[in-house]
Amino acid sequence: MPFGPASRLGVSLFDETPPIESVLGQSSGETETIILAVYRQVLGNAYVMESERLTVPESQFKRGELSVREFVRAVAKSDLYMTRFFSNCPRYRAIELNFRHLLGRPPLDLEEMRGHSTTLDTKGFAADIDTYIDSDEYQNTFGENFVPYIRGYKTEACQSMVQFTHTFELVRGAASSSLKGDLSGITPKLNSLVINPTATAVISPSGNGATFRNPADAPLTRRGSFGTPNSKVYRIEVTGYRAKSVNSISKFRRSNKVYLVAFDQLSQEYQRIHQQGGVIASITAV
Repeated sequence: MPFGPASRLGVSLFDETPPIESVLGQSSGETETIILAVYRQVLGNAYVMESERLTVPESQFKRGELSVREFVRAVAKSDLYMTRFFSNCPRYRAIELNFRHLLGRPPLDLEEMRGHSTTLDTKGFAADIDTYIDSDEYQNTFGENFVPYIRGYKTEACQSMVQFTHTFELVRGAASSSLKGDLSGITPKLNSLVINPTATAVISPSGNGATFRNPADAPLTRRGSFGTPNSKVYRIEVTGYRAKSVNSISKFRRSNKVYLVAFDQLSQEYQRIHQQGGVIASITAV
């Protein structure tokens, strides 16, 4: 089950799309639907041109020579996948995308990512893809005939709250595909968050806070005086800032900021942020 209402978590697209299964006696149209669903999931919703489609594995699947799982394997091991999500990506970005595309969840922790990195170093790309698809987790979740799907926002798919929040870092914010349409591009999303490990705020998509991402250089701006050493201090994550120039193209570009604010100055800082057009994504004690 999901942790909360899918619409409020911003995952209704995944929650309201039923799992797709291949069954005996299905029509050619249903078979084509499954093929397109595999491309959509494994290639992270990226557009696939007709000339890029894998005609041989597709024909084998249509003839019943390949199960859905084996067709997923063929797509994930293809030059098309390798070029898009491995050769041109930093190592840990490639690994986190493999988790998203093949298991439908974020990695559990740094050790799990290191294990795949070691496999890549010692056995190569194809062998690492096999470790996802041949895993007990894949078999128990998707079996031979279900198309993999995003499931990291569900209780049974996560082992910790940190991993749960990382689902939203990995899945949300991608306007079209999990790479080209994503604000982070080829930059790893979870690297530092997995190393720490650090949970992140899950912001409702109804507000601009859903677009918050920690700035690349992670500057912490101290606002005002902190008073005594025992004063309570709060971390405020803000997004939605825009350039004030009416004619500037950059006025549509959001900027994220992180502030450290003393408790007795929270109200004043709250007003300042909203006067400048910012949206508070989260306020947490530090």
